[in-house]
Amino acid sequence: MTDRIEADYLIETPVDPSAAAEAMAGEQSSGTFVKVPGETPDLHDRAAARVESLEVVEDVATPSLPGGLTGGTYHRARVTLSWPVETIGPDLLALMATVAGNLFELRQFSGLRLLDLRLPDSFAAAGPGPQFGIPGTRKLAGVDTGPLIGTIVKPSVGLTPEDTAALTDTLARAGIDFIKDDELQANGPACPFEDRARAVMRVLNDHAQRTGKKVMYAFNLTGEVDDMRRRHDLVRYLGGTCVMASLNSVGLAGLLALARHTELPIHAHRNGWGYLSRAPMLGWDYPAWSKLWRLAGADHMHVNGLKNKFSEPDDSVIASAKSLLTPMFSGKPCIPMPVFSSGQSAVQPEETYSRLGSADCIYAAGGGIMAHPDGPAAGVTSLREAWEAAIGGIPARDHARTHPALARALKAYGG
Repeated sequence: MTDRIEADYLIETPVDPSAAAEAMAGEQSSGTFVKVPGETPDLHDRAAARVESLEVVEDVATPSLPGGLTGGTYHRARVTLSWPVETIGPDLLALMATVAGNLFELRQFSGLRLLDLRLPDSFAAAGPGPQFGIPGTRKLAGVDTGPLIGTIVKPSVGLTPEDTAALTDTLARAGIDFIKDDELQANGPACPFEDRARAVMRVLNDHAQRTGKKVMYAFNLTGEVDDMRRRHDLVRYLGGTCVMASLNSVGLAGLLALARHTELPIHAHRNGWGYLSRAPMLGWDYPAWSKLWRLAGADHMHVNGLKNKFSEPDDSVIASAKSLLTPMFSGKPCIPMPVFSSGQSAVQPEETYSRLGSADCIYAAGGGIMAHPDGPAAGVTSLREAWEAAIGGIPARDHARTHPALARALKAYGG
């Protein structure tokens, strides 16, 4: 493990890439656009960022981003910068400003993307990390092996608390493991958080009394810090087993505050991820971005899904999920449970398991459950059967010959 903070970037620049990398290092540590008297050689040695490596990978004829310097050729290079940890200490908020601050606006760059981070062990102790993660989630959900089969409350908005509870009852009776609020539904006037939580938990507590299994429901408590704490306490009091927060809405400070307060798993939603990632030469790769939230206390993290309804390619989805299952520190792995969602059905588990090599995930399907030709219970069954086949190394089409719910799902969803 490094004793310095290290960050990997992909850059694009019309100037000498070495000079551009030095500009990054200066801007994000002790330097500025001109030499200043206070930056003595001693201070520079103690506090300045270093360019640890630089590899030019290709040249292109046109810039990826507007503005800044221009030239006939734009050089793309992989760059690693490092910082002494003593400069900022193991502070996640200062870390974000350091590795992803003003460097995106520097005129030397027509493209800049943060790819990955490596952090000193001191960061392991500074962040709460996932307090439940995979084993704690499995215990609370009563699912020892295989994925948690889950879904999202749809319609996203417009349902009353009573409507939401009725849908929850249908899903619980169908055998679901996990339900989450949509990210658009937090505390709207038509479906206030407290009323929704009370109505839903009446259903889930009654279901648990009848069956011995309590469905995990991730209540979207996104809001100001005091509001999130109060909403968490209500869910805990009512017997709930999960809360949810929209990461890009509450920010690192908000998630840290919630994580230091929570007694329940935090389902961390990444809505808005596209504006941080969709441009190939701007923003973040998922491994770098997710490490901040993992350290801050996320127990579940979304990674999209294969053949999804969004723009993300399958290779990126699998790489994101694998990155979450890769330990950050030897003594504190900070491994959250990956969440697959977006257009999922019984079609994708075969490839998902084959490529990921793990069933430690929440597999959330909306239409893949609710739109099954034989109803929601058959939708849940079809997903279990698809995962059973995948884990057993049986082609889904072969398994479907003796499993009618799976057969109907594959036909309905184009498998």
